[in-house]
Amino acid sequence: MLLVIDCGNTNTVFAVYLGEGMTATGSWRTSTNPERTADEYAVWLTQLMALNGLDAKTIRSAIIATVVPETRFALRTLCRKHFNTDPMVIGDPGVSLGIEVRIDRPEEVGADRVVDAVAVQQLYGGPAIVLDFGTATTFDVVEVDGAYAGGVIAPGVNLSLEALYMAAAQLPRIAIQPPETRPGDNDPVRVIGKNTRAAMHAGIFWGYVAMIEGLVERIRAEYGQPMKVIATGGLARLFATSTKVIDVVDDDLTLTGLRLIHNRNRSDAT
Repeated sequence: MLLVIDCGNTNTVFAVYLGEGMTATGSWRTSTNPERTADEYAVWLTQLMALNGLDAKTIRSAIIATVVPETRFALRTLCRKHFNTDPMVIGDPGVSLGIEVRIDRPEEVGADRVVDAVAVQQLYGGPAIVLDFGTATTFDVVEVDGAYAGGVIAPGVNLSLEALYMAAAQLPRIAIQPPETRPGDNDPVRVIGKNTRAAMHAGIFWGYVAMIEGLVERIRAEYGQPMKVIATGGLARLFATSTKVIDVVDDDLTLTGLRLIHNRNRSDAT
């Protein structure tokens, strides 16, 4: 079995794939904490695996992508100590992505962004825009040949909500939610808020829809070709219902990219 680890700024996802066809047999999410030790990860993860009927001893290989450098040692130690495997780590010498990174400083690009590009190349083809709703909201360009060609980084939705709450004394803390509708099945979605909370919900939700549509339009115009948009991340499905620029929502895009990179490097080594 293959253990895949995607460590983001806010959450870390662990997934297990089984067999030649690499079918996902379980995935689990925890908050990212740079102070968590390999032993703490192991206690938590092995118990969850057992609940799914999975034996930790059957893990034969692992791959890690992390955008939090402080977590790298603990995650690598987790794989070596508790799963008896030396993991591939995105960014390490010798781990081939199979795509070119065409930006000024390739070493600065987040591991998750290039991994997403690998998945998009294999699953959907380019040119494409990868729209990832994470701690930051990112727009990444995948070329016709699959190369990663840069993109846009904007504050994430929840980050913006928290900043609004922290900076404005009279504004409450709210959670992102679908827009309100007026009474009646055929009435339009409400944009003008009639109270503070409704106004904040409208501003955040429709503000992000406008940003998504505006940036996609500008990226397409600058690239000069039609580009499909593949969205991923926790809020992708929420926003996809309110804009026509998102063509596909793929919740497992990063995990799939890691699995594909693992398979490529395993093949290269044999």
